[in-house]
Amino acid sequence: MFLPDHPLRFAPIFRSYIWGGERLASQLGKKPPASGVWAESWEIVDHREGESCVSEGPFQGWTIRQLIESFPVEITGYDTPRERFPLLLKYLDCQRVLSVQVHPDDEYGSKMETPDRGKTEAWYVIDAEPGAVLYAGLKEGIDRPTLVRAIEEGRTEECLHVLYPRAGDCVFIPAGTVHALGAGLLVAEIQQASDCTFRLFDWNRVDKDGKPRALHVEQAVEVIDFNRGPVSFVGSGNESDSLVAPKDSTLWRSLVECDKFKLSEATSPLPLPLPSNRVSILTIPKGSATLRCGDHSLELQHAETVLVPAACKDAVVKLQPDSIALLSTLPNS
Repeated sequence: MFLPDHPLRFAPIFRSYIWGGERLASQLGKKPPASGVWAESWEIVDHREGESCVSEGPFQGWTIRQLIESFPVEITGYDTPRERFPLLLKYLDCQRVLSVQVHPDDEYGSKMETPDRGKTEAWYVIDAEPGAVLYAGLKEGIDRPTLVRAIEEGRTEECLHVLYPRAGDCVFIPAGTVHALGAGLLVAEIQQASDCTFRLFDWNRVDKDGKPRALHVEQAVEVIDFNRGPVSFVGSGNESDSLVAPKDSTLWRSLVECDKFKLSEATSPLPLPLPSNRVSILTIPKGSATLRCGDHSLELQHAETVLVPAACKDAVVKLQPDSIALLSTLPNS
């Protein structure tokens, strides 16, 4: 029997939302269906709302769940997991501003009517149009009563901390952080594999049927971490030192390291080794690369993503000039 000891490509799962656009196809080379407002491309996911399937090779048609159940050690590096694969990697085309929202933590998510993981995430900005903004955290001094009053009076935006992103910026959004991606952004996101979102405000817009999307103000206010305050770009000095590694300490620059995932970036033309005996998600938000693992060699084009199973030996990625790689792994524990 074949073993999953080589990188695995999966077919993207496309999601249509009112804030999407055309850049998943025009700028990232994705091939979504003809009909839809395509906002997200779920690259690798193991969740009831979407399950990635291998797109080529001896395991073509297998879901990531089937692979993990059949080859737990080879895929993940540890014994049969009791839960689904915990990470989701996606690309987002924000043609319009997203809703102002917040995600619960694991404890709250587990107690919901339909239990789910909490959702901690990180954004990596691929492209930002002039004047584009994103909202990350609440302004200093915004407590629960102040926010509730602003929501009731239609002044939610006044409470939000605004950032002005450029390509290459990264923002860490732990569960409980109020946030929204603005219009004109193209983003790669690593997150917990969860689809649990509570909307605080949706900019008073309506869908194609003239109806506003549902809000979840009571739940949102309940899960917000009001002690967090404004959020800065990773590496700007406003984050904990434990989240950021010095830029010259390794070929892989650590962007985010939390209890849910690690996210690293590389731009070096030198061969970039991947972690041994650990499952990794590798994506190329800019340029192209060659991934070698034993006798296997794989060409990765712009915005392509692969799962690198723990059984892959001596995996190395070589970037083409002016290219970027993002590597997502599970925490050591």
